[in-house]
Amino acid sequence: MVVASSLPVVGLDVSKATLAVCYQVDEQVKHLEVSNTKAGFQQLVKTCGAHCQFVMEATGTYNLALAYYLHEQGGQVAVLNPLVIKRFIQMHLSKGKSDRKDAQWLLRYGQQQALKSWQPDEKILVECRQLEQVTEQLVKQKTMISNSLEALQRQPIISKLALKRLQQLLKSLTQQVAAVELELLALLERRFATEMTLLCSIPGIGRKTAGMLLLFAGGFTHFDNYRQVIALAGLSPREHTSGTSIRGKVRITKMGGGLIRGKLFMCSFSAKKTNTACAALFDRLVAKGKNKKLALIAVCNKLLKQAFAIVKSGVPYQADFSSKLALTA
Repeated sequence: MVVASSLPVVGLDVSKATLAVCYQVDEQVKHLEVSNTKAGFQQLVKTCGAHCQFVMEATGTYNLALAYYLHEQGGQVAVLNPLVIKRFIQMHLSKGKSDRKDAQWLLRYGQQQALKSWQPDEKILVECRQLEQVTEQLVKQKTMISNSLEALQRQPIISKLALKRLQQLLKSLTQQVAAVELELLALLERRFATEMTLLCSIPGIGRKTAGMLLLFAGGFTHFDNYRQVIALAGLSPREHTSGTSIRGKVRITKMGGGLIRGKLFMCSFSAKKTNTACAALFDRLVAKGKNKKLALIAVCNKLLKQAFAIVKSGVPYQADFSSKLALTA
């Protein structure tokens, strides 16, 4: 929900060790620096009060404990994409950068703009995202070891011990990836039992992708239309043209959602054959002379549209899927 807050605004520039705080008393702008710990959070609330509009950037894990604490204290929290604040600062032609200045810009942004209220994720979703991160790290390690093993096997002299250790490590990582994926899927099926069944009715989407999609989109509960989901996945087209001289290629934004983009792209190969709407879209684009990769990306978009509509409506996939199932906002 996006609302213009009547509460006093507090700008918070978050780093690993400290919080740069900017707030206003009457017409006077004041600054404060506290530690990024619970003691620092308590000092912040004691100074500024709990019932404020706290504005901060998303900084990975560094801002999460703060956001949870302020929300528990009854404050309104806004967590912004750092790019939004960067563009806001550029628009005002600001020069120089410091934590104090950044906190003041966050204060100004919160005073001038309507902000989307941040809400903490469900505990089970937080755990699922952590398992997803573990899976990604294990897959990266597995790829690295697999490459090392291949390189070793191409050498003229091969240490049997080195070969054995790499093979053992690769086997162990493969088993760990499979185990974590099963644990993650079990948690997702417990949380999204109905939604998983609905998504798996879509030709081209299997249980693993359905689970990852629901985790990525938070069950689609925070979205008003499918375009928001496509934008979050980084699948929105980005045009680069100007006048008559610049005619750049239309590409997708690729901002965020890299993991789900990869999974959807793999699903698109099956969907273009088995999913009626996706097959028609793919064939139509190829017939117009579009390259197949572009057509497959369009199929990814179509799959996201179908997923959004089906989860929101509660109606399983139908080959004659109709626009009445609210594909648009």
